[in-house]
This record gives sequence, structure tokens and C-alpha cells, in this order.
Amino acid sequence: MIKITDKQIINSLKAGAVPALGCTEPVACALAAARAKEELGSTPDKIEVKVSGNIFKNGMGVGIPGTGACGLYIASALGAVCGKTEYGLEVLKEVSLGNNLELAKKMVDEKKVKISIKEDVDDKLYVETISTLGKDVVKVVIKKAHTNIILVEKNGKVIYQKDLGALGNQNTSEDCIEMDYTVERIWKFINEVDIEDIKFLLEGVKMNKHISDAGLTGNYGLKIGYTIKKNIEKGILGNDFLTQTLMMTSAASDARMDGFESPVMTNSGSGNQGITVYLPVYSAYLFFKADEDKLIRALALSNLIAEHVHSFMGHLSALCGINIAAMGAACGITYILGGDLSKINNTIKTMASNLTGMMCDGAKLGCSLKVYSGVSAAVQAALLSMSEVTTNNDGIIDSCIEKTIKNVGIIASEGMEVTDKTILKIMTSKIC
Repeated sequence: MIKITDKQIINSLKAGAVPALGCTEPVACALAAARAKEELGSTPDKIEVKVSGNIFKNGMGVGIPGTGACGLYIASALGAVCGKTEYGLEVLKEVSLGNNLELAKKMVDEKKVKISIKEDVDDKLYVETISTLGKDVVKVVIKKAHTNIILVEKNGKVIYQKDLGALGNQNTSEDCIEMDYTVERIWKFINEVDIEDIKFLLEGVKMNKHISDAGLTGNYGLKIGYTIKKNIEKGILGNDFLTQTLMMTSAASDARMDGFESPVMTNSGSGNQGITVYLPVYSAYLFFKADEDKLIRALALSNLIAEHVHSFMGHLSALCGINIAAMGAACGITYILGGDLSKINNTIKTMASNLTGMMCDGAKLGCSLKVYSGVSAAVQAALLSMSEVTTNNDGIIDSCIEKTIKNVGIIASEGMEVTDKTILKIMTSKIC
């Protein structure tokens, strides 16, 4: 077993804390299209985009920032018109400049963008774009991670190719699987690391709180956060910790999924999961008047637990990732409340007992409902754990916390395969 160093864990945290403008599945399509445009030297005449079922599912109904439109077509067209790969997951940050949006919409209207599901790909996160300009054709492939371009071909000649084994060099959670990366090791790290080395996590709070404030205006999405706020003002709901936390996080998801033009800090490649690992912990910090150092360490715990669980299931699956992010948030809240390692383990087990199996049926406005459910479960799990309520050896729960986490990964990666295909079949056959 390889010993993981504090430096590697810090690098993993930094690699996971990436700002993203818009839902990361359409963004991955835009990034591939942008890379092709850069190789071609100009906007292509047409683009063919082939994606895995999970990318397709998550891109169908989600708002694209600054456009008032949804889906993979406009995202891919924008990538080809104004995308810049140097911006990473913020590839579409220039959508509002000049006539970029108009040009992208024209490409879509003229049917110069084709989207299809690529069958039998060996990874759930897969994007392939084939962009044509005159006689030149550029193929770009992204795989395993939203910004992980593994192949660029021009006119059949390989311009760039990455060995998939090199993905571990990005210090993502994948390279922690064969290391001593455990809840106990994470606990040791967050309590002993120099606070200055992880202070950058506060930027995630600032970024995600900004989009939450936008959601609370009532102008975005399902207005879940805004509705909670109004019901507090009416005296229908109490202004307690749970309600405040649900309001803050749901509002952020409302704005993000409706295309509010501002980035969020991600976790495990997802903006909604980033919202879920950061804001409930920040809410606990405010409500219980903790000191800033404790907040920072709690944020590190929240992010790392979510990354750890994700390492056993990959970025995309039929299991809604909010449940995994909420596990992290529940641990962060438990830490704010003074919980020790034993209570952190109990918190994870309670979360695994509760929402494991909550399905992902694509990125959309309704994701804020799942954020609501996940965060509600997180708060309850933390409070139950602090009250000595435990779940042990029931169902998929094992007395060993690491086996419990692996079991969640098995449910997501193996157990819900048929569910994933069924969801996609239903979504692609809908007549609107």
C-alpha cells in the first residue's frame, strides 16, 4: 500500500477545486469544439458531436449561461464560435461578447451541429467532436474527466495523444484508490495540515455564495431557495439551521441550472456537487459561530470525503452525485459541531443508509430538488451522529467504514447499470 503524502492530498484538493461556468457536461462538449476550432484556425462549417449516454442525459435540459437556451447543441456551437480551451471549465466565458451568441444560434438553426449518442464507449464520460472547415477535418476526444482531452487528429494525422494512464498526473481522486486514502487518513490530514496550505478553499465559499445570492432574487429555476426565503418571512418556516442551509444551497442550484452567468467552484467535476460540499458547511459555520480555521478544515474534510467516495464510482453514473457530495457536507457539519473521527464514520454510514440509490435523470432545473433532499439528509445525519444515533451493519452498511464506501461505489457503478440505460431510454423517447 502506497502512503499518500499531505502534499498529494493538497494537490488533489487543488485539482478538484476548479471553477466551472455552466453544467460541466455541455461544457465538455464546448471544450472539445473549442479545441477543434483552435486547430482549424477558425469557426468550422459544421460539427458532429458524439457523446456517451451519460453526457447526453446531463446535457439535454440544462441552461447554458448567458444564452437563455438549453442543451448540447448551443453549447457545442458556442465552443466552436468563441470557446477558448485556456479557460478550462469556464470555456464559455466570452459568450456575451460581440455577436458570439448570434453566430452560435445561427449554426444551430442552420443544422450545422449534429449530436448523437456513441454506443459501446468504455467510459461514461466521453465526448468526441468532428469539426469540418473546407477540406480540413479535426477530431477531438475527451474521456474520463471533463477537461481531459486525450486525442486531437487533423485530417487523419495525430496532433496530440495522451496515454490514459497519465490521468493520474492530474492529481484527481482516481490516483488515490491504490493509496492509503481512507477516512482515517483524511481525518489526520485535515487536523494537522498547515491552515495556510488549504486556505484557498475559501474561494469556493465566496464563489458559490455569490450564485446563491442570485438564486434568492427569485429570478431563476424552480425558485426553491427563494420560496423557502418567502416562507420564512411569512412565519410559515422557522429561521433555523436546517432551513437556512436548505435555502442557501437550493438557491445556488436554482441559479446555476437556469444558466446564471457566473462560475461555481466544483467538486469531482460537478458544479452542483461543489455547491453541496461548500455551502452547507459554510451555513454551519455562520449558524454556530465557528472560527474561520475550523471552517477551512471542515471544507477540506467535506471536499475530500466526497472525492474519496467518488473514486469508487467515477464522475458519472445512474446514482445522483448529490448524495456523495452531501456525505462530504454532512462530515463537514459534524466537524463544525465538534464531532470526532468516530462520529464522522457514523455520519457517512447514516448518509449511505438514507439516499443511496437516488437516481440521476440528467442535469436540469429539478436538480435543485435533489440538492434540497441531499442537504436535508446531510444536516439530519450530522445531528443524529452528534446525538449518538448510529447505523451499523444494516443493508449495504458494513462495520468497516471503507467497506461501506466501496459498497456505495458498487451500487453506483454496477448495481445501477440497468437503471442508467432505462433512464436514458425514457429521456430519449420523450415527445415534447
